[in-house]
Amino acid sequence: MDRTGTIERLTGETDIKVKICLEGQGLLTGTAGMGFFDHMLELFARHSGCNMEISAVGDLHVDFHHLIEDLGICIGKALKEALGDKKGIKRYGTSYVPMDDALVRVVVDFSGRPYLAYRVCGLKERVGDFDTELVEEFLRALSVNGGITMHVDKLAGHNTHHIIEGIFKALARSMSAAWEINEGQASVLSTKGILE
Repeated sequence: MDRTGTIERLTGETDIKVKICLEGQGLLTGTAGMGFFDHMLELFARHSGCNMEISAVGDLHVDFHHLIEDLGICIGKALKEALGDKKGIKRYGTSYVPMDDALVRVVVDFSGRPYLAYRVCGLKERVGDFDTELVEEFLRALSVNGGITMHVDKLAGHNTHHIIEGIFKALARSMSAAWEINEGQASVLSTKGILE
């Protein structure tokens, strides 16, 4: 099985190409040009087991906002394309990830109904040159464009780097659980018969 999604997006602010293969080796190829966020994307690929290729250029002289939001859009659309009609997927995924002082829970549903509940407080404004409020912006764009219901909760922690790293690891593990194929299930896991 080769579930792959490829998206290209060109605007006056960003130029992005994303390719995702759900059956991968957990490899990230390419860069978004933002050190901390590149590290988060690498964690996502590694802990979800997908392969992700990224080419991303944006107006970083303004700030990181446009590029990170547009990456969320593109990754969400690529995931949606890779999942196709969603027949046979387990649909739901839950992951708790501890990262030293931090404990994070992420729960997802590939329902086709985008919703983000982001209950993460107490972050410092920056990790290096990364604006931490952009984590929520990325997740919202990912949720809306991927058609994903997503609940993200910080259960414990005070170190901002650890909390955000926990979020991306838990996101990866919950998504990989949700897109996993249930061999005994040939149809869509919904009484409606569709997930869109």
